[in-house]
Amino acid sequence: MSSSKRQRAASQAPRTNAPPRSPEPTGLAARPNPARIPVYVGLAVLGAAVGLAGTLVQAALFPGGLLLALAASAGLFYGGRVLTGTQLGALVPAVGWFIAVVVLLGGRPEGDYVFGQELGLALFMLGGMAVAVICATMSRLPYPANGTGRTGT
Repeated sequence: MSSSKRQRAASQAPRTNAPPRSPEPTGLAARPNPARIPVYVGLAVLGAAVGLAGTLVQAALFPGGLLLALAASAGLFYGGRVLTGTQLGALVPAVGWFIAVVVLLGGRPEGDYVFGQELGLALFMLGGMAVAVICATMSRLPYPANGTGRTGT
């Protein structure tokens, strides 16, 4: 091997004295992915719609409507978590849901408001927030988000 080929091969070899790289940040500290912004906006709008529909359903049909509204909220929060694979995927629709419910909680000047009874209101608010926290703080998804079907890869 000639000396020029040897020098070229040595220059392409990995450096052993290079300083270690700092690890990439993960979770909420990671750089935002611009492709996910429309997904998060859509999840926030869906959260507001589920909050509005849940408010109307739980007030109209108290015991069954409350369970239906909470099940719809849980499905949206968990679906957002699975769709994005991040905790933010569960928090964004929860924020939309919460804003819609708080806006509807404020009464009209005449004294009317959407919620029919105090017990339903308390259960809907506390239950929805509890479901949002549960979905956002899940330790990991039941299957890998990369779609390989194998765990640990």
